Amino acid sequence: MVKITTLMDNVGSEHLCLCNKHGLSFFIETPNIRILFDCGSDGTAISNAKRMNVPIRTADCVICSHSHYDHSGGFRDFVEYGIKSTLYTGKEFFEPKYAFDGVKYTYLGAGFDEEFLAKHQICHKECRDFLELSDGCYLFGEFMRTHSFETIPKRFVKGILPTCHMDDFSDEICLALSTSKGLVVIVGCSHPGILNMLETISKRLKKPIYAVLGGTHLVEADEKRVTFTISEMKKIGLKLLGLSHCSGELAQHEAMEDNEVQSCHLAVGDCFIVE
Repeated sequence: MVKITTLMDNVGSEHLCLCNKHGLSFFIETPNIRILFDCGSDGTAISNAKRMNVPIRTADCVICSHSHYDHSGGFRDFVEYGIKSTLYTGKEFFEPKYAFDGVKYTYLGAGFDEEFLAKHQICHKECRDFLELSDGCYLFGEFMRTHSFETIPKRFVKGILPTCHMDDFSDEICLALSTSKGLVVIVGCSHPGILNMLETISKRLKKPIYAVLGGTHLVEADEKRVTFTISEMKKIGLKLLGLSHCSGELAQHEAMEDNEVQSCHLAVGDCFIVE
């Protein structure tokens, strides 16, 4: 059995004592491994975990999907809470990230560096392409960029000021879990394009993708793109779509209207279970 608990999301749930903030964090439990996937922006995900009695200190590893603050900023807090598990990131994770509006730069990075990891004796491993974390549990990076319409907003830049360049999100990684129903894919923000990511995984593992959970970054997509994206997802096996964080109301509406796909929003405190 695979259990995925939402520790942080933009949206609140029926559990009104939990705190929702802009960001994402999941705690994933499988028969072979326990994973903290993304950390939110600060220590709020820890407080939520305590209120739900989620055993976050048992995490075998921590995965930061990319180095934007709303996914990785809380890592520092988890370490200070006592979680010393191996950290997995994509390549170039520590390159500073910003938003640039044409005049000013706004820092969007994770807020920690390799010196912080060394100080706290945190083992750090990079996923540049494909890693098997345990039996049936895989990390993916270096996604194919086959869908040209899956563009990255030009405001996202990275590098040392003032010589920043457009962020291609080469640091983004995601998780795929093998289940009896097919692959369950957990994504953070899907900046390289959700279809680019899913098709990379499907071709590599040669298995249908049963469920996609997390942020799909369709929040800025128009109706045509959202409809096409869901249609293409179904072609590679999609039966369940658990949207979070940056997916947007339009994507949620289109998914709810699709009779072939079950869908929901994974808000703070929500759990997803699959055999």
